[in-house]
Amino acid sequence: MELIDTINALLIEKLGPLGPLAAVGFFGFLLILVTLPTLLKRRVDPLSKLRDAQRAANGGATGKSQAKPLRMGGRGEKLDKFAAFLEPQTEEEMTSARLKLMRAGYRGKHAVRTFHAIQFVLGVTFLLLGAAYVLYKSTTGEINTTELALFGVGPGIAGYFLPRYWIERRLQMRQQEIQDGFPDALDMLLVCVEAGQSLDQGILRVSREIAIGYPALAEELSTVSAEVKAGKEKTSVLRAFADRAGVPDVSSFVTVMIQSQTFGTSIAEALRVYASEMRDKRVMRAEEAANKLPTKITLGTMMFTVPPLLIVIVGPSVYAMVEAFANFKI
Repeated sequence: MELIDTINALLIEKLGPLGPLAAVGFFGFLLILVTLPTLLKRRVDPLSKLRDAQRAANGGATGKSQAKPLRMGGRGEKLDKFAAFLEPQTEEEMTSARLKLMRAGYRGKHAVRTFHAIQFVLGVTFLLLGAAYVLYKSTTGEINTTELALFGVGPGIAGYFLPRYWIERRLQMRQQEIQDGFPDALDMLLVCVEAGQSLDQGILRVSREIAIGYPALAEELSTVSAEVKAGKEKTSVLRAFADRAGVPDVSSFVTVMIQSQTFGTSIAEALRVYASEMRDKRVMRAEEAANKLPTKITLGTMMFTVPPLLIVIVGPSVYAMVEAFANFKI
């Protein structure tokens, strides 16, 4: 007990009132660093052993010299040993996370793993910065519980949720860009189809034309064209396009195209009708935004105009009443 009291007094003398707490936290962090490689060690998959054996056999048959891989491993492959820690464990969560990142424009093979790695690194970094600030504050003076929670835990929470906020903002901006540029793309696609081009050629031409104004939509259309050229079924390509975009207008367009292809109706006629509907819908969105302006302006007017007006009108009367009651004597 005397040794513990001595260490406690020494920590308080060197680091301030929160010295023992800081020492316990630092010791726990060291234990995490020591045990993390053991926890994240992946078990060897039997199928991987079989593949390695087959590769070794093929390598022995072809000779001792092995060809170099065509592509070097990326940053995502360096995180393979942390996959069990950085990736969702259920297939449903994995699919949802991959679809969300895909809609935000991140379509790499290891996008989900990289996203969770950035979340973990930023959370730990900001938490350490907050802990360092709390230690510095405790050495220079006393710190209350509110400041301890705000500057100690708050930065870690902010660093953890910052990548998620970035993905949400990027997803919303990308979907808004696709929604704004889709009516113009449909008009151009209709012109291409009526000029004698096929739907695939028209999609490729439209993607080139709108690349400057709407790069997100151009990227999606170029992906559709590339997948069709690669030999994939057009129906599955269009449905994947709707899933990647996540915009109701695109989903409706895909449904119209699939039905037109299934029943053998004219694609040009279907495009003409749907493009007209999209133009009307864009006008309705503009009218809706314009109708919201009076309400927003009214709120601003009430906040910044009414209080000064009341002060100017009612202020002199209130001042006169206060002076009258002050001079009033019973």
